[in-house]
Amino acid sequence: MNFFNRIYREKITIERMVAIYCNEQKHEKNGKLCAECSDILAYGLLRVERCKFGKKKPVCNKCTVHCYKENYKIKIKEIMCYSGPRMLKHSPLLAIMHLVDRKFYQPK
Repeated sequence: MNFFNRIYREKITIERMVAIYCNEQKHEKNGKLCAECSDILAYGLLRVERCKFGKKKPVCNKCTVHCYKENYKIKIKEIMCYSGPRMLKHSPLLAIMHLVDRKFYQPK
């Protein structure tokens, strides 16, 4: 894992959050994400990739630009609210790095 690459880290965090949500909500089938969660993940990864802030991208809840379409925004918010507190248990390093990013990557 390349934890020094901010965009890479953001993508891994989203992947992990969606996986936690899908698994614990019993959507996951045979270790794979359900269709809805796969769609949300693909959309989220695309949003991160195309973020106008690039490497200076703030964490989503601190961002001044709302790049998600309304239906995706509602669902990703639900996923992040559910998975966020569980990240310390499932992926402690990613959770800590997210908190660091939240502190140092502020929108301007």
